[in-house]
Amino acid sequence: MQPNDDNFNGERQDLGSSNLATRSVRPVLATILLIAFAELLMFSGMRREAIILHTFVLIAVSISTVSQKDKYVAWALQALMLLPLLRLINFSMPVFSDMVLYRYFYIYIPLFIPIFLIIRHQSFSPVQLGLSFKKFVLYLPLSFVIGLLIAEAEFFIVPVVPLVPNMSFYNMVDIFLIMVFCVGLVEELVFRSLIQTRLEGLFGTTVGLIATSLLFGLMGSAYGTVSGVLFASLVGLILGYMFIKTRSLPFVALTHGLVNVFLFSLIPLLGPGIGIL
Repeated sequence: MQPNDDNFNGERQDLGSSNLATRSVRPVLATILLIAFAELLMFSGMRREAIILHTFVLIAVSISTVSQKDKYVAWALQALMLLPLLRLINFSMPVFSDMVLYRYFYIYIPLFIPIFLIIRHQSFSPVQLGLSFKKFVLYLPLSFVIGLLIAEAEFFIVPVVPLVPNMSFYNMVDIFLIMVFCVGLVEELVFRSLIQTRLEGLFGTTVGLIATSLLFGLMGSAYGTVSGVLFASLVGLILGYMFIKTRSLPFVALTHGLVNVFLFSLIPLLGPGIGIL
């Protein structure tokens, strides 16, 4: 699987056109470490401290991007700002027993606004964002296979509670739409289209992929287990590699969404192997 636009290599080189040795990337590294530390605090059960640190990071990085002279560093910081923002929205959203699934809708939909503003301000091209449906028909069955395999493995690693009481038509439509077009699409825009692209431009493809995957895993600290965080990092690595090779956001977002559909409905309701095995 190869990127769909030959111009992308030139665009990626342009992102990192300045020599890394002459560029001060310390603000980016500091931001990554602070976000990681905030998630480790949450993992340790220190929820209040995690909220305080995420709030500090969001404010500090907002100020830093205004005074940052290197636009590539500023762009990376703007992308990273979405992570504490996501976590703070998550923290602030109340939980109602009758709207657990719809809570995801209220968490992720507001993020389309800052995502859109960052895309417009940084003049992301469709190729950088992965907005291509080329070969999507070929990728479609792969999304289902990869999504099911990841969900089956994750089911045995993290505790899972189904988000729908049964497999009625309306429940399945609800969870598919929310998990694919809210959770999957928003998270892949944030992690792959924005953060991974900007970190690749600063540090190169390999480091950008690994750093983004680790952040993706740490943002799964709510699982409360080391194995859950490590597995989420591995999933981030798989999705990031898929994005690099195909440059297809629809493919990666659908795969991500289907993982959640399988994990939070079909597998816990039907059993491992979704009742087939």
